[in-house]
Amino acid sequence: MLAGLVVLFVQLPALGQTARWETWVHLPLVVDVAGPRSDGSFVATAGGRLHLVTPGRGVRSFALTYKTSPGTEPYIAMGGAGCFERDDVFALEARKPFGLVRIDALGHPSRFAEFTGVEALTGIALDTTGSFGHRLLVTAHHGTATVLFAIDCRGKTSVVAKKAPLVEGGIAVAPATFGEHAGKLIAPDERTGNVVAIARDGSSSVIARSGLPSGGDIGVESLGFVPAGFAGSAYLADRSSPNSPTKGTDSILTMSASALRDAGVRDGDLVVATEAVGRTIAVRCTASCTVTKIGEASKAAHSEGKILFTTAAARSRASHPARFIAFALGVAALLVALAGAVVLTVRARTARSPSPP
Repeated sequence: MLAGLVVLFVQLPALGQTARWETWVHLPLVVDVAGPRSDGSFVATAGGRLHLVTPGRGVRSFALTYKTSPGTEPYIAMGGAGCFERDDVFALEARKPFGLVRIDALGHPSRFAEFTGVEALTGIALDTTGSFGHRLLVTAHHGTATVLFAIDCRGKTSVVAKKAPLVEGGIAVAPATFGEHAGKLIAPDERTGNVVAIARDGSSSVIARSGLPSGGDIGVESLGFVPAGFAGSAYLADRSSPNSPTKGTDSILTMSASALRDAGVRDGDLVVATEAVGRTIAVRCTASCTVTKIGEASKAAHSEGKILFTTAAARSRASHPARFIAFALGVAALLVALAGAVVLTVRARTARSPSPP
């Protein structure tokens, strides 16, 4: 009886715990993260450069000839839908002349698209649902409104919306499970704390009010949809920003699937975090949308870009290199053993053979 009470006492604090973002990898001036690639690694943009981050938290430079201003926010998206190649990365060129840079799987950069008539580029996402024709979507500011561009895999650019509410940061197209807003582009508005939806016909609406602190460098900034089969972790950039309300930690943050599920998050939910402190909510839309507060990062956090999730399939792909190495080592050991046996056999036969007269 006593043992049972002790177990119950130990387990109780875990029930209903607030989820927290934890430091995963230190990376100066990190702005956004995308992936995983087919080899299991992530692509991170930091300090105007690109880096590959392995599941084991190793970091190495990538695309050595790619460079942009370290003071900008060159958010990135990865291919893998429609006719976009799986490991291609697309980075906003957030300094004039505004454009989009394609970086292929080997790290070769090339100019992919141009944007005119706007004052800032503010977000990028790949439409994986098909509602926008499997195109890249880029948000930009023009005056007091957002312009939404759609770019196909040949670099042809079209304008989808001209007068959407001002949005900035991580953006994503809603999955089929997201109620009446399925297939719409979902984006955060840090000034008001609202979550905005933009449809393919250019119309827009507020789908949720975060209830979190709002304002420049404070309000909702980062978001992502929990994928089906979510069994890995969520990732979020936390950039050093000494002149902002929060200074940032220069890290990629992570939150486990178990922590999110303990906080009530389910597949298909939208997870949204504020720029300051990383206060995090979950938005679930069926007949209507509900908002649940689930946690935060730290008092110093300065979140940027999207919230990236890994699935069970992605985690399996990430383990492929390790399994291959283990297999290769096993084969090598077997070959060495066989070679040794052959040598011993030859030596034994040589020793038994009569010497020539």
